[in-house]
Amino acid sequence: MASTFVLEIAQKFPLIDNIPRKESDDGIGLCGWLLVGCSLLLMLATLPVSIWMCIKIVKEYERAIIFRLGRILRGGAKGPGLFFILPCTDSFINVDMRTISFDIPPQEVLTKDSVTVSVDGVVYYRVQNATLAVANITNADAATRLLAQTTLRNVLGTKNLAEILSDREEIAHSMQSTLDDATDDWGIKVERVEIKDVKLPLQLQRAMAAEAEASREARAKVIAAEGEMNASRALKEASLVIAESPSALQLRYLQTLNTIAAEKNSTIIFPLPLEMMNSFIKH
Repeated sequence: MASTFVLEIAQKFPLIDNIPRKESDDGIGLCGWLLVGCSLLLMLATLPVSIWMCIKIVKEYERAIIFRLGRILRGGAKGPGLFFILPCTDSFINVDMRTISFDIPPQEVLTKDSVTVSVDGVVYYRVQNATLAVANITNADAATRLLAQTTLRNVLGTKNLAEILSDREEIAHSMQSTLDDATDDWGIKVERVEIKDVKLPLQLQRAMAAEAEASREARAKVIAAEGEMNASRALKEASLVIAESPSALQLRYLQTLNTIAAEKNSTIIFPLPLEMMNSFIKH
């Protein structure tokens, strides 16, 4: 009798899509049906005042999970827009479906090569299945935050310092895959993970700076030595050319004088051939 009465009421109110039906309320028992029927009678007796307590609105970015006598209604989340609940027997929880971002606090991590570093990051996620986010976990947001911290420590613990400093994208992708797999049962979709900053101890920073400076100085010395070697080879080839023609040395003297005069120097040193000096010495 109670079920027949409920179905008749549902047919009279086609816009009320959450009126209990037999196929959506299996297992509530006789007492459940009685409570639902009493709730319907109470709603009808107090019309039109009760209609304002029964009609709810959810925004475009929200979904509503409706509980009837403690059970989630079949059909999943409701919304966006209007939906209907029964007084006394129904309750609902709104779930935000927008992307949420949070910072991972700096984590002190011991790398694979026994170096202590402090690493922080940022995670972007959203609720993919509102029903799972409500039914399978107490607080999906807090759980995702804690899991992100432990995942960051676990992933960085398998890397050495050089890999952490150079392979940030690979580390972020590995974290995203791990978090996405772990939160799939919670209805959470991890969209992006980024490593923000890697802080090294002050002593290690000084040691790395000294190592980099020494490496740059070594490269500079190698480059200077290569330049000297190339210059000496060029001078050797030039001396061989000049030795073949003695007049070429005089032309080189004149070219040097021209260069000195162009620089507007007050002192000019003019080299004299040794043959001229020998003639003076004989006299």
